[in-house]
Amino acid sequence: MLKFQNKIVVVTGSGTGIGKAIAMKFAENGANIVILGRRKEPLEEAAKEIEQVISEIKSGSFVKIYPGVDVSDEEGVSKMFDDLKKTHGSVDIVVNNAGVSGPVTCFVNSPMTEFKSTVGIHLTGTFWTSVQAIKAMKAGGKIVTISTFFTEERPYEQRPYRFRSPYTASQGAKNRLAEAMSWELTDKGIISIATNPGPVHSDRIYKTVYPKAAAEFMRVSGFENLTPNEVEIVNLDILPLMGEDEKIVKEGVRNAAIKLAKIKSISSEAEIQKLGDMINALLTKVQQIAEKIQNNTSKMIADEQFLTQQQVAETVMALSDDEIAKILNGKVIPGDRVFYPVKPHIAATVPETQADYKSKVILFAVDATEDSDVSRVEFLAQNIENRGGKTIILISKSSIKSAEEKLSKFHSHVMDFTNQENIKRMLNTATQKIGPINVVVYVTGKVPTVSKLIELSRKGWDNLIDKFINTPALVLQESLNRFVPDGQKNPPLFKGKEGTIIIIGPDLPYGNKVTGKDRAQVEVFRGALRPFTTTVNQELSDVLKSKIRMHLILPGSIDGTEPDNSKIFNAVNYFASGKALNNTEIIYYPDEIRS
Repeated sequence: MLKFQNKIVVVTGSGTGIGKAIAMKFAENGANIVILGRRKEPLEEAAKEIEQVISEIKSGSFVKIYPGVDVSDEEGVSKMFDDLKKTHGSVDIVVNNAGVSGPVTCFVNSPMTEFKSTVGIHLTGTFWTSVQAIKAMKAGGKIVTISTFFTEERPYEQRPYRFRSPYTASQGAKNRLAEAMSWELTDKGIISIATNPGPVHSDRIYKTVYPKAAAEFMRVSGFENLTPNEVEIVNLDILPLMGEDEKIVKEGVRNAAIKLAKIKSISSEAEIQKLGDMINALLTKVQQIAEKIQNNTSKMIADEQFLTQQQVAETVMALSDDEIAKILNGKVIPGDRVFYPVKPHIAATVPETQADYKSKVILFAVDATEDSDVSRVEFLAQNIENRGGKTIILISKSSIKSAEEKLSKFHSHVMDFTNQENIKRMLNTATQKIGPINVVVYVTGKVPTVSKLIELSRKGWDNLIDKFINTPALVLQESLNRFVPDGQKNPPLFKGKEGTIIIIGPDLPYGNKVTGKDRAQVEVFRGALRPFTTTVNQELSDVLKSKIRMHLILPGSIDGTEPDNSKIFNAVNYFASGKALNNTEIIYYPDEIRS
């Protein structure tokens, strides 16, 4: 009997690429295959190939497709697993593979709709698919999540992945989610593993990620006589031309030149031809940079080879073996094959610093979960004002009720943090009435106590994603727009500009009876903020050449020690003083002790 005979395997994002390769590999080993995705045509083509494999090996297995199912869609995923449970009884293996490249641009230029969509597909899609699959699984079931290791090497070391902020946030959280689910599923006998294959030969890398990254470099740095906005417009037209034959490229460049000519109010054929030559040179430059990125990445791999999609499929199948899965339950493996040089972005202590707050305006954005969150903000704001600083406190309307009352002694407002226009107006008003904002401090509040993440409703999960990822990103993006007006579309304006952004939280749980499950739950959201902060900070410093820095303070410790607000204030002092400007450490664990 074939190894996975009679098993039902669900693979998300399986019409093409890695997902299709995984589905084919399981089919070769006798499994019944369920494939799903947003587009019907690729799924139908994949199903034909899988049916051919089934026919050749005479396994008697079936293949079933669910077109139009986006993993971020609550209803579509739920209905699919309800149908599978009704028609087939149970599901044995689920592979969370679906993903998108997302926006490949500096965070300040990343549309929040695209930011949220990327998080929705990668992170929420993984969560909801897993939660619904669990309802259709028996003991021995397996959830294998394909993630990206190089966004977060481990909780104490980080690698930035410039231009990919929503992707890095999602991937860091996915790694920690796989771990958290392993804790929460032990009573059901279901196993959760994540695998990080590293760079894989795929159209997404060659035709999307690398070219878009190269195009963003050109937008930021500029090209000949084109403005950054014009470069961005042209890039949208020319990136699809990469890899096409000469005739298609020539026609595409001509069309891009005509389009740009209209924007620039140019009508003469000679000038249009000149624009065409410039656009063609831009396309060549983008292609050269994309190839350089690919080559540099391969040089950091021992054998200089990206994995094939079939090799990834072999890995996933091996992890689904009963005995191997038991050994590796809760692990994130293998480590990325790429040997990245990693700067020490994380530290546990900061130098004692007395920041000069006179004439400085510090804005707090607070989403308080508990009274202790409110007390922390009160402590920090009072100490800043005692040292001559001015504070503004924006309180999320989702905060606990005591926040408004206890923080009313400061200049404070309650508002909807999810409305970007409201945030923009409030920051503008604060600047006009009180003065230019120097420091923005975002306080996430603690992770609400829940028995199990996997028992959350979809609304409950979405609220957590908004609280710890989407809403902080929205507020911080508008803060950057306040530091550098018009910098979103004109990157050179960032050069030399100053400002400090600090995220505080969420805290690790503290007390004498903190369990591994408790810590694992919180780490899902800390796991999103670490690579996000590291990535955005590198863009601000290395790409945009600004003196604006984004920092992350993560209170609490692994031994259950209660967070010390005085240590947090010391870290805020250090960042606000500007003395951290040239340091690589941007994430601090003030309550941890590290040698």
